[in-house]
Amino acid sequence: MKKSQLILIVIGISAIVGLYALPKVVVDNEAGTTSVEDPNAPENTPEGVTEMHENELSSEKRSLADALKLKLDQDSDNTVKISAAKELAGIYQTEGMFDSAAFYWEKAVEVNPQDMQLVEEAGKAYYEAFSFALDKNKVEDLAEKTRSYLNQVLEKNPSRLDLKTKVAMTYVSSANPMQGITMMREILEEDPQNEDGLFNMGVLSMQSGQYERAAERFEELIKYHPDNLQGQFYLAVSYFESNEKNKAKAQFEAVKKMTQDPMILESVQTYLDKL
Repeated sequence: MKKSQLILIVIGISAIVGLYALPKVVVDNEAGTTSVEDPNAPENTPEGVTEMHENELSSEKRSLADALKLKLDQDSDNTVKISAAKELAGIYQTEGMFDSAAFYWEKAVEVNPQDMQLVEEAGKAYYEAFSFALDKNKVEDLAEKTRSYLNQVLEKNPSRLDLKTKVAMTYVSSANPMQGITMMREILEEDPQNEDGLFNMGVLSMQSGQYERAAERFEELIKYHPDNLQGQFYLAVSYFESNEKNKAKAQFEAVKKMTQDPMILESVQTYLDKL
């Protein structure tokens, strides 16, 4: 499981509260009505955030990062520059500083903008940063960055539904959230078992308070993808919020059998104690 997915699970109740940091989008299959709040908060520039994150690195990693930045800035060999940028991105990604990681993937793309693998990695890195951003203006900026890179890949390979789902989710946080929901539905029409599509539609239903609909999405998700621990967890939460106490208890117990992670188990137990 990806580190980012695990983080969303282990924070338990806070994860569900965090969903409400997104714009309030109503996912109505028939009417397709939506509403969205306007962003007002200020944002930091990528350079400023990266400088701030430098101070959060250990002295050893900061020294390594400084040496790599010197190569990136001064080396005349593009291969060396790209390698330095990728290694810098890896340092920040490992530390959970996703916006800084994306910033250095972007630096790699600037060296060779024709390399679609670099473009894709930059887009995915910005999406990961977008997924954890709370500041509304920052969310908007990271979403735009994600689209600018991933759409380049999709233009050459429109069958990449994994990337299309990411682009769709960035629109959900925009001034036109229905565009993202429409894209997600198109993905599920093309691939009804699409893991990301089913999961994201479930999350969007939760975010809009449609927990019964969310449960349906997550039930479908785990039918095709039973190892999706995040989906299993959110199915239990959806049952809990729908007042389906017996189903919620059984589902939380099922989640407990899927992992030994103490943080996840603690989060599950928090819900079980309320049942």
